[in-house]
Amino acid sequence: MAKFKEYHMDKTEELLDLGKALSSPERLQMLQLLYDRSLIIGEIARELGLPASSAAFHARILEKAGLIRMEEQPGTRGSTKLCTRTVDYVTVNLVQQNTPVSEVATMEMPVGGFTACQVFPTCGLWSVDGVLGNEDMEQCFYFPERIRAGILWTSAGYVEYKFPNGVPGKRKPKKLSFSGEICSEATNYREDWKSDITVWINGRECGTWTSPGDMGERRGRLNPALWPDGRSQYGFWITWEVDGEGCYVNGQRAGDCTIDELCLMEEAFVKVRLGNKEDAEHVGGFNLFGKDFGDYSQDLILTITY
Repeated sequence: MAKFKEYHMDKTEELLDLGKALSSPERLQMLQLLYDRSLIIGEIARELGLPASSAAFHARILEKAGLIRMEEQPGTRGSTKLCTRTVDYVTVNLVQQNTPVSEVATMEMPVGGFTACQVFPTCGLWSVDGVLGNEDMEQCFYFPERIRAGILWTSAGYVEYKFPNGVPGKRKPKKLSFSGEICSEATNYREDWKSDITVWINGRECGTWTSPGDMGERRGRLNPALWPDGRSQYGFWITWEVDGEGCYVNGQRAGDCTIDELCLMEEAFVKVRLGNKEDAEHVGGFNLFGKDFGDYSQDLILTITY
């Protein structure tokens, strides 16, 4: 897989190191030698017709710029350094990163892309082609084909997703939002069936929304023909947000957890759990609708502003 390295205008020392590394014909030749193999300093010196001390000098400059890695190896006379190229593509970003302009990273996740769950009958998963496995059987939530689910439901419990963290390193997240189409889950459907549905981000509680019911008195506008009448048909588009002041559900304050408390930049993923607390006043389960079911042509959406 290709390896990329980005250099920024506001990181002056790193940019100067890069310029110095690329300003010498000998160092460019070294990078060419290391294109598809690793070499020790002595081998590089012989290939380029340089003294070993000169080859080592050039290698240190390339290493400081982050273009190669040197590892100590045992040799016939003590130890030597093995040189390996670490970068395939270099990008120099000439736009200052400390400007007030915000950027966003948005990830979309199919409802069947969960990595952990706890479900209870009534429960199940459907795709546009029909039921995945059997309804009301927990083991079907572990089938590989669950990723194709366009709707899932459970009468209690939770599902948990790991979204890739799309924020570049060393950036500061300002706001996170998580959105999806959701309603309660009752047998068949009941539009007066409340459910307290909570979202946790990286283990921190980020607010509870109370669904008024399991909506089924009309068909969802996107539901495939195979999806029967007389059961959950559509949900409500709900957004959880966390910023520097607290957390919100559809714009209404829902808690004190702040964006810094989520520690977003500590992992390569953002963990999002959605479900009913065991001690919630209304444990009414939930339906999650993907882009082929319900009223909204969207899967689950995670957006981070930084």
